Amino acid sequence: MSIISVDRVSKSFGAVQALDGVSFHVREGEIRALCGENGAGKSTLVKMLMGIVRPDAGEIRINDVPQVLRDPQHAQSLGMGLVAQELSLAPRLSVVDNIWLGSAEVPLFYRIKDLRARAAAALERLGAFDIDLDMQVLNLSIGQRQIVEIARLLARNARVLILDEPTATLSDAEIARLLRILRSLRDEGHAIIYVSHRLGEVFELCDSVTVLRNGMLVGTDPVSAMDREGLIERMLGRSMGEMYPPRGSSGADGPLVDVKDLRVPGRLAGVSFEANPGQITCIAGQIGSGASLVNRALAGLEHDASGQIRISGQPLALGSVPESVRRNVVFVSDDRAGEGLFHELTVLDNFIASELSRHSSSGILNWGALKSLAGWLAQIVGVDVQRLGSSAGTFSGGNQQKVLFGRAVARGQHSVLLMNEPTRGIDVGARSDIYRLMRSLCAKGYALVMTSSDLEEVVGLADVVYTIYRGRMVGRHEGDEVEMSRILADITHPDREAAA
Repeated sequence: MSIISVDRVSKSFGAVQALDGVSFHVREGEIRALCGENGAGKSTLVKMLMGIVRPDAGEIRINDVPQVLRDPQHAQSLGMGLVAQELSLAPRLSVVDNIWLGSAEVPLFYRIKDLRARAAAALERLGAFDIDLDMQVLNLSIGQRQIVEIARLLARNARVLILDEPTATLSDAEIARLLRILRSLRDEGHAIIYVSHRLGEVFELCDSVTVLRNGMLVGTDPVSAMDREGLIERMLGRSMGEMYPPRGSSGADGPLVDVKDLRVPGRLAGVSFEANPGQITCIAGQIGSGASLVNRALAGLEHDASGQIRISGQPLALGSVPESVRRNVVFVSDDRAGEGLFHELTVLDNFIASELSRHSSSGILNWGALKSLAGWLAQIVGVDVQRLGSSAGTFSGGNQQKVLFGRAVARGQHSVLLMNEPTRGIDVGARSDIYRLMRSLCAKGYALVMTSSDLEEVVGLADVVYTIYRGRMVGRHEGDEVEMSRILADITHPDREAAA
């Protein structure tokens, strides 16, 4: 018997048909992947299961009983639980307070001893002996916070766990720990719905996969009956072809970026590398390795960074964002929400946000020039010019990333483009668009320096790979040397672990 069944549900938002007759059934003791491009309907289905939105048609049954889920607390009372992509913990509260925050039970059964015991039991089931109930959440790693979110669901007796992109910000070790936990919960009889763009995890973890496309069900199959290319083709509705465009030039013109002895106290030690125009240079490392700090330092965002940096042969002063921008060193953050877009502003406003001073006179903006600039940028990065007046927050992750790329290249000069995790949270179809866009910028003479913890992306995209481990450079790979096994060996660096 299915613990949760969704039969022929439909939901529209105005003229947009988000779900159209979708059926979805999950059994106890099953991990079900939910896959599809951004806009396929995954988020709407998850919100429906949690009582956040109601279907226009169709039926939801839990333990074979039809339910009209009124709100998230009602869904919680029926055994449903969600760990959202953006974690919902209160950082200055303790672990135990976060586990019970917002629970419908607390006003009725408020006994501190009982609440602590249930919270401790939930953490113990997850093997989280390194997490103290009284620790403030702000002192926990991202991986530990993810575990607290799951413990919150277990303490509230959730039988269906929905996880939305749970590994997007985790290190390899944290991912391995999380996957072990999810397997153990499956073995206990929990049903787990796993929403992820990381297809490798789908094949490693999940028992079955449901694919949505354009709000409709494509199909549900055992993971063992599918391969990666077949899954991608189902998600896109077409053959994926070559995910990665051809590699760039040899970089024979010499380096545009020359970094020697880059340091950030306690986090980076003596990092040196070069980046050539027309090429994608990747700094590869696990989350927490210091890879992302390299780009942040070059962008002027790390005020205690030091080193000898040259751009086009001229010294670059570190610790100043305006200085980096003046030298055409621009940064695209991996945190689109916190450091990237102005979500409430229009796409046009986002495109021109850093160019206002260059298109004004005596404090008066030249709107004609700015609108022309925005239209030109939209064409370069592949954004529909008819949507320049739309709110940036309504765009999919892939289109949001294109807007950030457009703002970064607004000056139209050969520049250094720094990117941390350029395709984080972006579906496979949009990833291919982003990769082609990156190559087109290389063809214009840009030097692209990216960081990525996705090894498949590193191997498929980079011309030159520098590997980093615990804040120190380990190796350099180019051409045929860019192999996943070599890069993985560098960034996990077992020799250094053994020496330690």
